[in-house]
Amino acid sequence: MPQQTDHAGASRARLRALLALTLLLLAACHDRRERGIVIANLSTEPPNLDWSRATDHVSFNVISNLMVGLTEFGEGGAITPMVAESWRIEDEGRRYVFTLREDARWSDGRPVTAADFVYSWQRILDPATGSEYAYLMYVLRNARAINEGKLPVESLGVSAPDARTLVAELEAPSAFFLSLTTFEITFPLRRDVVEKHGAAWTEPGKLISNGPYVLTRWDHESVMEFGANPHYFGPAAPTPRARLLMIPEKTTAMTLYDRGELDVMDNHSLDPLDIPQYENDPRFERVPQLRGYYYGINVSRPPFDDVRVRRAFAHAIDRSIFPKILRGSEWPTSSWIPKGMFAFNEDIGLKFDPDKARALLAEAGYPGGKGFPTVTAMFNTAEHHALIAQALQAQWRENLGVEVSIANMEWKVFLDKLQNDPPQMFRMGWGADYPDPDNFMNLFTSYSGNNKGRWKNARYDALVEQAARELDPQKRRDMYDELQRILLEDDAAIIPLFNVTENTIAQPWAEGFHLSAMARLPLYRVRLIEEKMP
Repeated sequence: MPQQTDHAGASRARLRALLALTLLLLAACHDRRERGIVIANLSTEPPNLDWSRATDHVSFNVISNLMVGLTEFGEGGAITPMVAESWRIEDEGRRYVFTLREDARWSDGRPVTAADFVYSWQRILDPATGSEYAYLMYVLRNARAINEGKLPVESLGVSAPDARTLVAELEAPSAFFLSLTTFEITFPLRRDVVEKHGAAWTEPGKLISNGPYVLTRWDHESVMEFGANPHYFGPAAPTPRARLLMIPEKTTAMTLYDRGELDVMDNHSLDPLDIPQYENDPRFERVPQLRGYYYGINVSRPPFDDVRVRRAFAHAIDRSIFPKILRGSEWPTSSWIPKGMFAFNEDIGLKFDPDKARALLAEAGYPGGKGFPTVTAMFNTAEHHALIAQALQAQWRENLGVEVSIANMEWKVFLDKLQNDPPQMFRMGWGADYPDPDNFMNLFTSYSGNNKGRWKNARYDALVEQAARELDPQKRRDMYDELQRILLEDDAAIIPLFNVTENTIAQPWAEGFHLSAMARLPLYRVRLIEEKMP
């Protein structure tokens, strides 16, 4: 039977959180009616609210309600102004000059200045920060050398001639730089706040934000709350308060929703097996995401240091089962750049071919799976991840004759494991930080802080950098085809499974809850119609 492990400490934390939530929710309906508070489920503790160090969707879901950057994606994916009211491009695409809004303010009333962006960008590239996302900023002049400790942070290609002018100088013209300015890691940051509070600067009462909400409460492993930011330059959040619960058990979350104690749900709360009971509701939505679900492979550990074994495991998977077991509209794929993004090519990747899979495994010295060592596939604790792992385990047993153990960990523990001691195989997902294939392909460069499988390929690295600078669409598309073939076919460094669909539903009294293809949790757009509430 499937082997699944958990951590006793994490289980006790969940129990404490649920006990606290029981008391909290006794008054939830009253608070919503009297004070206006939208309630959602985050499912787990956000690992890091420091946007120079955050790496995961849970943390970014929180940050995106508290902060805004130079730009954002508007309707239809167009880049629209936010803190930057305008910009111009100079020096044949190597220089961007942003003019900041005069009315952009922090939650303590101080102006948001160009110097706040300079500090933020220098900090993410400072080796002392240890940002796993620093590589995304290598588009800036001197960024990589700074991050490698070869130059001081002051030499970075970013400057503030005055309080409202931000100048970014690039290493070369970039097809995606403006898109990058929508991503949370590029958001401004207050030097005085970080230096005053140190590691505690992200706690309530210390974190200063510039977006629709401010962080007012954070009971770790249990609940966090937001209040309206009175100094936000944009439209005020229609619901002045928001509450995020941290309930990992989807059955519990759905029970709360059915009682009217959650206003909205997404994939963090909806169990795939229970989707049929909601999908006929007119407020149920399926939103295709620019997000891939894959299994990573630690290529430095046997037996996956042999590319034939990696290819065999990829060829042994019939991906058509995933929409069935997940009860959704997932798009099975063997390619990596997601459907809906430039350079998507569904013909790339190792397709289901059990005969070829068995031949490759035999060639690697394991005919019929004989003599194959014990391997473990790991995933973070969630029902749908368990369903997927069990399906893969069964297919590898049937098609290769090998037994794969599966194990689970809580999200923060899992992320720490991937960073410090990656297991042989591990489930991961990647959602677009900005909607460009560069964001998916540079993930697996040798210098990427998010490349957990320890795979390296010099040709791949060079081609990623070349594609980032190429402005001709067809040439760029051809480069991304070649990159995907190197990653997925030649070296089989990862095993893509499907593109994710986000399932969402909102109560009849909760209006405005709609996710984009990049799926941040927009609580600041939800309006509660109190006369419709029970």
